[in-house]
Amino acid sequence: MKKKDIKILLVDDEPDILEIVGYNLSNEGYQVITAENGSEGVKKAKKELPHLIILDVMMPEMDGIEACELIRKNPDLKNSIITFLTARGEDYSQVAGFDAGADDYITKPIKPKVLVSKVKALLRRFKDEDVINKVKIGTLEINRDEYKIISKGKEIILPRKEFELLSLLASKPGKVFKRDEILDTVWGNEVVVGGRTIDVHIRKLREKLGDKSFKTVKGVGYKFVD
Repeated sequence: MKKKDIKILLVDDEPDILEIVGYNLSNEGYQVITAENGSEGVKKAKKELPHLIILDVMMPEMDGIEACELIRKNPDLKNSIITFLTARGEDYSQVAGFDAGADDYITKPIKPKVLVSKVKALLRRFKDEDVINKVKIGTLEINRDEYKIISKGKEIILPRKEFELLSLLASKPGKVFKRDEILDTVWGNEVVVGGRTIDVHIRKLREKLGDKSFKTVKGVGYKFVD
């Protein structure tokens, strides 16, 4: 997984922390989303589905412990790594954090380079093989390891680009993938292709899997409908 595809949610009520930490992580190439309190952090976590969530413990409206507990109850966020970033180093605070479902604990202040190294180490724990390589949505199964598609119990053989396009769209049902993103992910720099190429491949997938599985968002791109 490339850095530009990794989402990090930073939740802290201190503007300086959001600015400094956010800048250093963005400078490393990660996608950084910020929130100023636990309540906002939970909402953005549900919306963005970040790979890593960095939570402050002491925050207004909802503290980090409660936010962590709510995030852990969401099945869509089961693979997200959660670490606390806080000035509180007391044992009871750390224990409460781990009991709430946190994976790690970072005590501030922390030097930017050390923080970046810590984040890299945390992300190495991220196990997304099941999410990326094996996807099951309703009666559709996609197995990237075996390059196999099962639809309604029957195996379907797809050409490589159709397979990659389906895998991309089905990786996040409901998300609208823009044409540029589709071209970059599926075709990359292999050949120069136009938007019409995507339309042709979508048409072929509709013929094989059903028209209702794919929705065109005019002027934007396509999405897979569960």
